[in-house]
Amino acid sequence: MADTSGATVTTSPSARAAGERTAYLDVRDLKVHFPTDDGLVKAVDGLNFTVERGKTIGIVGESGSGKSVTSQGILGLHRRTRARASGQIWLDGEDLMTVTDERLRELRGNKMAMIFQDPLSALHPYYTIGSQIVEAIRVHHSDTSKSAAKAKAVDLLGLVGIPNPARRVDQYPHEFSGGMRQRAMIAMALANDPSLLIADEPTTALDVTVQAQILDLMRKLQAEFGSAIIMITHDLGVVAEMADDILVMYGGKAVEHGPVNDVFYEPEHPYTWGLLTSMPRLDRARLSRLNPVPGNPPSLINVPSGCAFHPRCAFTGQVPADACRAAVPDLTAAGPGHLTRCHLEPATRAELFASEIKPRL
Repeated sequence: MADTSGATVTTSPSARAAGERTAYLDVRDLKVHFPTDDGLVKAVDGLNFTVERGKTIGIVGESGSGKSVTSQGILGLHRRTRARASGQIWLDGEDLMTVTDERLRELRGNKMAMIFQDPLSALHPYYTIGSQIVEAIRVHHSDTSKSAAKAKAVDLLGLVGIPNPARRVDQYPHEFSGGMRQRAMIAMALANDPSLLIADEPTTALDVTVQAQILDLMRKLQAEFGSAIIMITHDLGVVAEMADDILVMYGGKAVEHGPVNDVFYEPEHPYTWGLLTSMPRLDRARLSRLNPVPGNPPSLINVPSGCAFHPRCAFTGQVPADACRAAVPDLTAAGPGHLTRCHLEPATRAELFASEIKPRL
Protein backbone atom coordinates (compact mmCIF):
# COMPACT_ATOMS: atom_id res chain seq x y z
CA MET A 1 0.00 0.00 0.00
CA ALA A 2 1.65 3.19 -1.13
CA ASP A 3 1.72 6.35 0.98
CA THR A 4 0.21 9.47 -0.51
CA SER A 5 0.28 12.93 0.92
CA GLY A 6 -3.08 13.97 -0.47
CA ALA A 7 -6.29 13.56 1.48
CA THR A 8 -8.59 13.47 -1.54
CA VAL A 9 -11.31 10.83 -1.36
CA THR A 10 -11.88 9.24 -4.77
CA THR A 11 -15.22 7.74 -5.67
CA SER A 12 -15.32 3.95 -5.94
CA PRO A 13 -15.88 2.51 -9.43
CA SER A 14 -18.98 0.77 -8.06
CA ALA A 15 -20.39 4.14 -6.97
CA ARG A 16 -20.00 6.05 -10.22
CA ALA A 17 -23.34 5.26 -11.74
CA ALA A 18 -25.95 7.62 -10.34
CA GLY A 19 -28.49 5.86 -8.16
CA GLU A 20 -26.59 2.58 -8.35
CA ARG A 21 -26.68 0.42 -5.23
CA THR A 22 -23.13 0.30 -3.94
CA ALA A 23 -21.18 -2.08 -1.74
CA TYR A 24 -19.76 -0.79 1.51
CA LEU A 25 -16.55 -2.76 0.91
CA ASP A 26 -15.36 -3.33 -2.65
CA VAL A 27 -12.14 -5.33 -3.10
CA ARG A 28 -10.70 -5.27 -6.63
CA ASP A 29 -7.80 -7.36 -7.92
CA LEU A 30 -6.17 -7.54 -4.47
CA LYS A 31 -2.67 -9.03 -4.50
CA VAL A 32 -0.49 -9.53 -1.42
CA HIS A 33 2.93 -11.05 -2.15
CA PHE A 34 5.83 -11.63 0.25
CA PRO A 35 9.43 -11.72 -1.04
CA THR A 36 11.46 -14.43 0.73
CA ASP A 37 14.87 -16.04 0.29
CA ASP A 38 13.12 -19.05 -1.27
CA GLY A 39 11.02 -17.05 -3.70
CA LEU A 40 7.91 -14.89 -3.94
CA VAL A 41 4.99 -16.06 -1.78
CA LYS A 42 1.79 -15.20 -3.66
CA ALA A 43 -0.47 -15.36 -0.61
CA VAL A 44 -3.34 -13.50 -2.30
CA ASP A 45 -3.30 -13.27 -6.08
CA GLY A 46 -6.04 -11.23 -7.71
CA LEU A 47 -9.04 -11.34 -5.38
CA ASN A 48 -12.37 -9.60 -6.02
CA PHE A 49 -15.44 -9.40 -3.78
CA THR A 50 -17.93 -6.95 -2.28
CA VAL A 51 -19.87 -6.69 0.98
CA GLU A 52 -22.91 -4.52 1.64
CA ARG A 53 -24.02 -3.02 4.96
CA GLY A 54 -26.02 -5.54 6.97
CA LYS A 55 -24.67 -8.48 4.94
CA THR A 56 -22.13 -11.21 5.68
CA ILE A 57 -19.65 -12.87 3.34
CA GLY A 58 -17.99 -16.10 4.44
CA ILE A 59 -14.44 -16.77 3.24
CA VAL A 60 -13.57 -20.46 3.44
CA GLY A 61 -10.66 -22.68 2.45
CA GLU A 62 -7.91 -24.79 3.93
CA SER A 63 -5.04 -23.32 5.93
CA GLY A 64 -2.68 -21.46 3.62
CA SER A 65 -5.35 -20.48 1.10
CA GLY A 66 -4.95 -16.74 1.81
CA LYS A 67 -7.97 -16.02 4.01
CA SER A 68 -6.26 -14.29 6.93
CA VAL A 69 -3.78 -12.49 4.67
CA THR A 70 -6.79 -11.03 2.86
CA SER A 71 -8.32 -9.71 6.08
CA GLN A 72 -5.01 -8.26 7.25
CA GLY A 73 -4.56 -6.64 3.85
CA ILE A 74 -7.94 -4.92 4.15
CA LEU A 75 -6.95 -3.55 7.56
CA GLY A 76 -3.52 -2.49 6.27
CA LEU A 77 -1.66 -4.63 8.80
CA HIS A 78 1.05 -5.86 6.43
CA ARG A 79 4.35 -4.02 6.73
CA ARG A 80 5.03 -2.14 3.56
CA THR A 81 8.70 -3.14 3.72
CA ARG A 82 7.84 -6.85 3.78
CA ALA A 83 4.71 -7.16 1.67
CA ARG A 84 3.93 -6.13 -1.89
CA ALA A 85 0.26 -5.18 -1.91
CA SER A 86 -1.61 -3.93 -4.96
CA GLY A 87 -5.15 -3.56 -6.22
CA GLN A 88 -8.01 -1.54 -4.80
CA ILE A 89 -9.83 -1.74 -1.47
CA TRP A 90 -12.78 0.66 -1.47
CA LEU A 91 -14.33 1.26 1.96
CA ASP A 92 -17.37 3.51 1.84
CA GLY A 93 -16.02 5.17 -1.33
CA GLU A 94 -12.43 5.60 -0.07
CA ASP A 95 -9.55 3.57 -1.56
CA LEU A 96 -7.53 2.22 1.37
CA MET A 97 -4.62 1.37 -0.92
CA THR A 98 -3.91 5.04 -1.55
CA VAL A 99 -4.43 6.58 1.90
CA THR A 100 -1.66 7.48 4.35
CA ASP A 101 -0.63 5.35 7.31
CA GLU A 102 -2.14 7.99 9.58
CA ARG A 103 -5.50 7.70 7.83
CA LEU A 104 -5.39 3.91 8.10
CA ARG A 105 -4.83 4.19 11.85
CA GLU A 106 -7.85 6.50 12.05
CA LEU A 107 -9.99 3.93 10.25
CA ARG A 108 -8.67 0.83 12.02
CA GLY A 109 -10.64 0.09 15.18
CA ASN A 110 -13.04 2.88 14.30
CA LYS A 111 -14.71 2.42 10.91
CA MET A 112 -13.41 -1.14 10.53
CA ALA A 113 -12.45 -3.62 13.23
CA MET A 114 -11.36 -7.23 13.58
CA ILE A 115 -12.13 -10.08 15.96
CA PHE A 116 -8.87 -12.01 16.03
CA GLN A 117 -8.57 -15.78 15.93
CA ASP A 118 -7.08 -16.43 19.37
CA PRO A 119 -8.39 -14.07 22.08
CA LEU A 120 -5.90 -15.29 24.68
CA SER A 121 -2.94 -14.14 22.57
CA ALA A 122 -4.75 -11.08 21.15
CA LEU A 123 -5.53 -9.71 24.63
CA HIS A 124 -2.61 -8.27 26.62
CA PRO A 125 -2.06 -10.40 29.75
CA TYR A 126 -0.71 -7.49 31.85
CA TYR A 127 -3.76 -5.23 31.50
CA THR A 128 -7.35 -5.66 32.61
CA ILE A 129 -10.07 -6.27 30.05
CA GLY A 130 -11.56 -2.88 30.88
CA SER A 131 -8.33 -0.96 30.42
CA GLN A 132 -7.86 -2.50 26.97
CA ILE A 133 -11.37 -1.54 25.89
CA VAL A 134 -10.86 1.95 27.34
CA GLU A 135 -7.69 2.33 25.26
CA ALA A 136 -9.55 1.25 22.12
CA ILE A 137 -12.13 3.96 22.78
CA ARG A 138 -9.81 6.80 23.75
CA VAL A 139 -7.29 6.28 20.95
CA HIS A 140 -10.04 7.41 18.54
CA HIS A 141 -11.89 9.74 20.93
CA SER A 142 -9.21 11.50 22.94
CA ASP A 143 -11.75 13.93 24.39
CA THR A 144 -13.52 11.06 26.17
CA SER A 145 -12.59 10.86 29.86
CA LYS A 146 -11.31 7.62 31.35
CA SER A 147 -14.37 7.34 33.56
CA ALA A 148 -16.74 7.77 30.62
CA ALA A 149 -14.75 5.27 28.54
CA LYS A 150 -14.81 2.76 31.40
CA ALA A 151 -18.56 3.20 31.76
CA LYS A 152 -18.91 2.43 28.05
CA ALA A 153 -16.63 -0.62 28.50
CA VAL A 154 -18.99 -1.90 31.20
CA ASP A 155 -21.95 -1.34 28.87
CA LEU A 156 -20.18 -3.17 26.04
CA LEU A 157 -19.36 -6.17 28.23
CA GLY A 158 -23.00 -6.31 29.25
CA LEU A 159 -24.06 -6.00 25.61
CA VAL A 160 -22.05 -9.08 24.63
CA GLY A 161 -23.52 -11.11 27.48
CA ILE A 162 -20.76 -11.14 30.10
CA PRO A 163 -22.39 -11.49 33.55
CA ASN A 164 -21.70 -8.87 36.22
CA PRO A 165 -19.78 -6.59 33.82
CA ALA A 166 -19.08 -3.93 36.46
CA ARG A 167 -16.90 -6.45 38.30
CA ARG A 168 -15.54 -8.27 35.27
CA VAL A 169 -14.28 -5.05 33.69
CA ASP A 170 -11.42 -4.98 36.23
CA GLN A 171 -10.36 -8.60 35.69
CA TYR A 172 -7.49 -9.90 33.56
CA PRO A 173 -7.76 -12.11 30.46
CA HIS A 174 -6.63 -15.25 32.32
CA GLU A 175 -9.60 -14.83 34.67
CA PHE A 176 -12.04 -15.18 31.77
CA SER A 177 -13.15 -18.45 30.20
CA GLY A 178 -12.52 -19.03 26.48
CA GLY A 179 -16.04 -17.98 25.54
CA MET A 180 -15.88 -14.89 27.75
CA ARG A 181 -12.54 -13.85 26.23
CA GLN A 182 -14.07 -14.13 22.78
CA ARG A 183 -17.00 -12.00 23.94
CA ALA A 184 -14.53 -9.45 25.33
CA MET A 185 -12.79 -9.35 21.93
CA ILE A 186 -16.15 -8.69 20.27
CA ALA A 187 -16.84 -5.92 22.80
CA MET A 188 -13.47 -4.34 22.01
CA ALA A 189 -14.12 -4.59 18.27
CA LEU A 190 -17.50 -2.88 18.75
CA ALA A 191 -16.09 -0.12 20.98
CA ASN A 192 -16.31 2.52 18.24
CA ASP A 193 -19.34 1.17 16.34
CA PRO A 194 -17.44 -0.06 13.24
CA SER A 195 -19.32 -0.38 9.98
CA LEU A 196 -17.09 -3.26 8.82
CA LEU A 197 -16.37 -6.17 11.16
CA ILE A 198 -13.89 -8.89 10.20
CA ALA A 199 -14.21 -12.09 12.24
CA ASP A 200 -11.20 -14.40 11.82
CA GLU A 201 -12.19 -17.85 13.12
CA PRO A 202 -14.34 -16.32 15.89
CA THR A 203 -15.45 -19.71 17.23
CA THR A 204 -12.12 -21.58 17.15
CA ALA A 205 -11.50 -23.84 20.19
CA LEU A 206 -14.91 -23.05 21.69
CA ASP A 207 -17.38 -25.78 22.59
CA VAL A 208 -20.49 -26.03 20.44
CA THR A 209 -22.76 -24.37 23.01
CA VAL A 210 -20.51 -21.32 23.29
CA GLN A 211 -20.08 -21.29 19.49
CA ALA A 212 -23.83 -21.04 19.07
CA GLN A 213 -23.99 -18.21 21.62
CA ILE A 214 -21.21 -16.25 19.88
CA LEU A 215 -22.83 -16.63 16.44
CA ASP A 216 -26.22 -15.63 17.83
CA LEU A 217 -24.59 -12.58 19.43
CA MET A 218 -22.97 -11.54 16.13
CA ARG A 219 -26.31 -11.84 14.32
CA LYS A 220 -28.03 -9.66 16.90
CA LEU A 221 -25.28 -7.04 16.82
CA GLN A 222 -25.33 -6.95 13.02
CA ALA A 223 -29.09 -6.44 13.07
CA GLU A 224 -28.66 -3.60 15.59
CA PHE A 225 -25.70 -1.78 14.02
CA GLY A 226 -26.09 -2.78 10.35
CA SER A 227 -22.43 -3.77 10.07
CA ALA A 228 -20.94 -5.49 7.04
CA ILE A 229 -19.25 -8.69 8.23
CA ILE A 230 -16.46 -10.80 6.75
CA MET A 231 -16.51 -14.25 8.37
CA ILE A 232 -13.27 -16.21 7.92
CA THR A 233 -13.52 -19.85 8.95
CA HIS A 234 -12.77 -23.50 8.21
CA ASP A 235 -16.21 -24.44 9.53
CA LEU A 236 -18.69 -24.72 6.69
CA GLY A 237 -21.49 -25.15 9.22
CA VAL A 238 -20.76 -21.68 10.60
CA VAL A 239 -20.80 -20.23 7.09
CA ALA A 240 -24.09 -21.93 6.26
CA GLU A 241 -25.66 -20.39 9.35
CA MET A 242 -24.17 -16.89 9.14
CA ALA A 243 -23.29 -15.91 5.57
CA ASP A 244 -25.28 -14.39 2.73
CA ASP A 245 -22.49 -15.09 0.22
CA ILE A 246 -19.53 -17.48 0.19
CA LEU A 247 -16.05 -16.99 -1.26
CA VAL A 248 -14.06 -20.23 -1.59
CA MET A 249 -10.29 -19.64 -1.75
CA TYR A 250 -7.56 -21.99 -2.93
CA GLY A 251 -3.92 -21.16 -3.55
CA GLY A 252 -4.47 -17.43 -3.04
CA LYS A 253 -7.31 -17.19 -5.57
CA ALA A 254 -11.09 -17.35 -5.48
CA VAL A 255 -12.25 -20.62 -7.05
CA GLU A 256 -15.96 -20.15 -6.34
CA HIS A 257 -18.09 -17.22 -5.22
CA GLY A 258 -21.83 -16.92 -4.91
CA PRO A 259 -24.95 -16.84 -2.73
CA VAL A 260 -24.79 -19.26 0.18
CA ASN A 261 -27.61 -21.53 -1.02
CA ASP A 262 -26.16 -21.77 -4.53
CA VAL A 263 -22.69 -22.71 -3.28
CA PHE A 264 -24.02 -25.25 -0.77
CA TYR A 265 -26.70 -26.90 -2.88
CA GLU A 266 -25.39 -26.35 -6.42
CA PRO A 267 -21.59 -26.06 -6.04
CA GLU A 268 -19.66 -25.73 -9.28
CA HIS A 269 -15.97 -26.25 -8.43
CA PRO A 270 -14.35 -29.64 -7.65
CA TYR A 271 -12.58 -28.10 -4.63
CA THR A 272 -15.93 -26.95 -3.22
CA TRP A 273 -17.25 -30.45 -3.88
CA GLY A 274 -14.35 -31.86 -1.88
CA LEU A 275 -14.93 -29.50 1.05
CA LEU A 276 -18.63 -30.30 1.20
CA THR A 277 -18.26 -34.08 0.89
CA SER A 278 -15.58 -34.10 3.61
CA MET A 279 -17.97 -32.67 6.20
CA PRO A 280 -19.16 -35.13 8.86
CA ARG A 281 -22.94 -35.55 8.79
CA LEU A 282 -25.19 -36.66 11.63
CA ASP A 283 -27.70 -38.12 9.17
CA ARG A 284 -25.15 -40.53 7.64
CA ALA A 285 -24.65 -44.12 8.70
CA ARG A 286 -22.62 -44.25 11.89
CA LEU A 287 -19.77 -46.27 10.38
CA SER A 288 -19.62 -44.45 7.04
CA ARG A 289 -16.15 -43.18 6.14
CA LEU A 290 -15.29 -39.51 5.75
CA ASN A 291 -14.14 -38.37 2.33
CA PRO A 292 -11.19 -36.00 2.84
CA VAL A 293 -9.85 -33.95 -0.06
CA PRO A 294 -6.80 -35.96 -1.22
CA GLY A 295 -3.32 -34.43 -1.15
CA ASN A 296 -2.17 -31.19 0.44
CA PRO A 297 -2.66 -27.47 -0.28
CA PRO A 298 -0.11 -26.08 -2.75
CA SER A 299 3.04 -24.18 -1.89
CA LEU A 300 2.37 -20.50 -2.52
CA ILE A 301 5.97 -20.13 -3.71
CA ASN A 302 5.69 -22.89 -6.32
CA VAL A 303 2.02 -22.89 -7.24
CA PRO A 304 1.20 -25.68 -9.74
CA SER A 305 0.88 -24.59 -13.35
CA GLY A 306 -2.56 -24.01 -14.79
CA CYS A 307 -5.33 -24.65 -12.29
CA ALA A 308 -3.66 -24.81 -8.87
CA PHE A 309 -6.09 -27.54 -7.79
CA HIS A 310 -5.31 -29.90 -10.67
CA PRO A 311 -2.85 -32.17 -8.72
CA ARG A 312 -5.68 -33.00 -6.29
CA CYS A 313 -8.59 -33.00 -8.72
CA ALA A 314 -10.18 -36.28 -9.78
CA PHE A 315 -11.73 -34.78 -12.91
CA THR A 316 -8.79 -33.43 -14.92
CA GLY A 317 -9.26 -36.28 -17.40
CA GLN A 318 -12.64 -34.79 -18.33
CA VAL A 319 -10.95 -31.68 -19.77
CA PRO A 320 -9.45 -31.91 -23.29
CA ALA A 321 -5.93 -30.86 -24.31
CA ASP A 322 -4.61 -31.06 -20.75
CA ALA A 323 -5.97 -27.53 -20.17
CA CYS A 324 -6.00 -27.98 -16.38
CA ARG A 325 -2.19 -28.10 -16.36
CA ALA A 326 -1.64 -25.63 -19.18
CA ALA A 327 -3.78 -22.57 -18.38
CA VAL A 328 -5.20 -20.77 -15.35
CA PRO A 329 -9.00 -20.86 -15.70
CA ASP A 330 -10.95 -17.59 -15.58
CA LEU A 331 -13.77 -16.88 -13.15
CA THR A 332 -16.89 -17.47 -15.23
CA ALA A 333 -20.59 -17.15 -14.50
CA ALA A 334 -22.34 -20.32 -13.37
CA GLY A 335 -25.59 -18.56 -12.50
CA PRO A 336 -26.89 -15.22 -11.22
CA GLY A 337 -24.14 -13.87 -8.97
CA HIS A 338 -22.45 -17.29 -8.97
CA LEU A 339 -18.87 -17.55 -10.30
CA THR A 340 -16.48 -20.49 -10.62
CA ARG A 341 -12.88 -20.96 -11.79
CA CYS A 342 -12.85 -24.31 -13.61
CA HIS A 343 -12.02 -25.67 -17.07
CA LEU A 344 -14.84 -28.24 -16.97
CA GLU A 345 -17.66 -27.46 -19.37
CA PRO A 346 -20.89 -26.47 -17.56
CA ALA A 347 -22.74 -29.51 -18.89
CA THR A 348 -19.93 -31.83 -17.76
CA ARG A 349 -19.87 -30.21 -14.31
CA ALA A 350 -23.62 -30.64 -13.97
CA GLU A 351 -23.42 -34.30 -14.98
CA LEU A 352 -20.52 -35.06 -12.62
CA PHE A 353 -22.22 -33.27 -9.73
CA ALA A 354 -25.50 -35.12 -10.24
CA SER A 355 -23.93 -38.56 -10.63
CA GLU A 356 -20.89 -38.51 -8.32
CA ILE A 357 -21.12 -35.64 -5.83
CA LYS A 358 -24.74 -35.00 -4.91
CA PRO A 359 -25.36 -38.57 -3.64
CA ARG A 360 -22.51 -38.03 -1.12
CA LEU A 361 -23.77 -34.70 0.23
